Amino acid sequence: MAWSIKILSHENVGLLEHVAEDVFDYEICGEYVAAYLKQPNHQLIVALSDDQVVGQIRAMVHFQPDEAPTLYIDNLGVAINYQRLGIATALFEQIVQWGKSLGCTTYWVATECDNDEGNHFYKALGLAPEKMYYYEGET
Repeated sequence: MAWSIKILSHENVGLLEHVAEDVFDYEICGEYVAAYLKQPNHQLIVALSDDQVVGQIRAMVHFQPDEAPTLYIDNLGVAINYQRLGIATALFEQIVQWGKSLGCTTYWVATECDNDEGNHFYKALGLAPEKMYYYEGET
């Protein structure tokens, strides 16, 4: 299966009209996509097979007053039929390079403890898990 990678922008946002199942966690909202793409420190990169989005990774750069910028990799998804083809690794490497180009010296990613595929993937990249607490609230 042939595939390619593209950085999503306002010019090619129409690519999100054809997304394979399981690439995003929820239904895509045009308003949210537009707001996301307006942020200069946010990046969304997609993998395409023909004209269908079969993978995505998104991240943001956190600027700090007391340390170098940090890349937070927020989400990674690849359609089931396109897993184990190198797409996730290529997306991950591209987003890390983007962060590096903006001065990031470190990056971090979080996933659920029971996400066996995600945990296996990140460990295969040589990343070590760190214990942390995660707090969530509603506004």
